[in-house]
This record gives sequence, C-alpha cells and structure tokens, in this order.
Amino acid sequence: MKSFAFVFPGQGSQSVGMLDGWGDHPVVAQTVQEASEALGEDIGLLIKEGPKEALALTTNTQPVMLVAGVAAWRVWRADGGATPVAVAGHSLGEYSALVAAGVLTLAQAAPLVRLRAAAMQEAVPVGTGAMAAILGMEASKVIAGCADAMASFGAGTAEVVEAVNFNDPAQTVIAGTKAGVDKACELLKAAGAKRALPLPVSAPFHSSLMKPAAEKLRLALADVALATPQIPVLNNVDVAVQQDAGAIRDALYRQAFGPVRWVECVQALKARGVTHIVESGPGKVLAGLAKRIDPELVGAALFDPATLAETRELLA
Repeated sequence: MKSFAFVFPGQGSQSVGMLDGWGDHPVVAQTVQEASEALGEDIGLLIKEGPKEALALTTNTQPVMLVAGVAAWRVWRADGGATPVAVAGHSLGEYSALVAAGVLTLAQAAPLVRLRAAAMQEAVPVGTGAMAAILGMEASKVIAGCADAMASFGAGTAEVVEAVNFNDPAQTVIAGTKAGVDKACELLKAAGAKRALPLPVSAPFHSSLMKPAAEKLRLALADVALATPQIPVLNNVDVAVQQDAGAIRDALYRQAFGPVRWVECVQALKARGVTHIVESGPGKVLAGLAKRIDPELVGAALFDPATLAETRELLA
C-alpha cells in the first residue's frame, strides 16, 4: 500500500447532481440523510436538483460540500479502504477532514458550517467585498503588491486587501474591500502577474474582514464537544496537527479570518512520507494543485464508483 493522505475540497467544486455518480449507494444515502436531519431540510434534493444559483449560495455551498466530501470518505472506508497517513481540507474542507478523523460527527459539523457560512455572509455586505486569483506570480510578490495597494490609500484607510489563499506556487488568492482588491489587481498586473481574475464569490473569505464572523463561530464552537482525532488532521492556519480540543477550536476560529496555507499543507504531508494525495469529493482541484506544488506527488480524485476503483488500484 502506498503512503497516502486524504484531502477535502472547499467552495467552488460544487455542482448540481454531484452525487449522481454514486447512484443509490447506501453509504451515500445515509450520509445525505444524516445531514438533512441535522439541518432540518432535504439537502439531497438541493444537491440533485439545485438550481445552480441556490447551490452557489454560501449558506448552501458549505453544507453540501461537507456532505459530498464525507460521503466519498465513508464509501472508501466501507469498501475496506486503508487509513491515510493524515487528512487535511482546503478552507471549508477542513471540517470534512475533522469528520473523517472522528473529531466531529456529521450531525455536529453540518449546522456548524451553515452557521459559519451565514456569519461570513453577514460580516460584509454583498458587493462591498471581493476576491481575485493572481496567476503567474510568486506569493511574496503578491503580498508586497497588497501592501503597496494599501499604502496607496493613505494612513487610516478603511480599505483592505490581503493574500488569503496560497493555492500553488504561482496562484495566490487575494481578498478585501472591492476598492482594495481592484487596486491590488491593477498594481499586480503592472508588476508582471499573468492574470488577476475576479472570483464570483459573495464575501472576502479568510481576510481580516471576517473577524466578526469568526467571533460568532468561536461562540458556537465552544458548545461543540470535540473528540480526539483518530487520524492526524493538518490544519490550514498553522500547518500543524493538534490533538487538544481547545487548540483545534482555536485553529478553526482563526482559520475564518486567516490565510489558507495550502502550499505548505501539501509540503507538510509530503514531509510525513506521503506520496499520493487523494481528493475526497467532487472535482479534481486539489489533486491538480498537489502536482503543481510538488511534481513528485501523485494526485487522485474520488467521487464515484469508477474513481473509487481507480484509487484502490493506484494505492495498492
């Protein structure tokens, strides 16, 4: 058996019908049922029929991506799949990773991510925040460009722009106020970035503007009992593995307004001896990023029976 880690995607990988490939798989059906009961609504119907616009609402996207990631993981385990060296999740995906590791139950996690999503949306009025992907530029230059953009507004400005997702060595996402992000995009393109691509999101996730949301999340987390991880969970905000419930809560709180250090997360997984990265849930974004972060890593995606069989063969 190869040395592998499971990783879980966040917002952006959702699509209407993303669980259809599993057919009527009982493990997937049970997972959907658990989440539906915890949320008090038919989450399976939303995933199956959408519409796309409803699925794209942050308050829906976060729970449905949690369900899809956990469903694929549970199928892997039910099929006799081995335990990974470690698990990690990109942003929201960290909650899926915590469910996989037994820290949270799905019934605990589903309402928690919905609250997280609602708090993030409420923290910044729609239209006043923005995010953009900066392509073809190393992270240190993106950070410097954000600082230059902030400086251009003068002392005491209310504008904000920060590097918030370090996705691969040449892709960094920035977030903040719309004016701040627009200015940074202008400066970064002038400084040599290949592209500065505005993202279709409803809030500036992982920026300091999310601190009000993080406070609501911190209060909610205080009431949630966390179990000891059964598998090491590498977190986004510190690129660290925590065992203590208080430390895990604190990392989730800070993750809401701190950057997703995904490049370092993947490098840390490799440092643990991981050679294969399995993305659990819809899409192949993280599998692709793994290869761009370190060409020696093998990326795989697990989202239906065919990819389950492929992953088993790949890791054998």
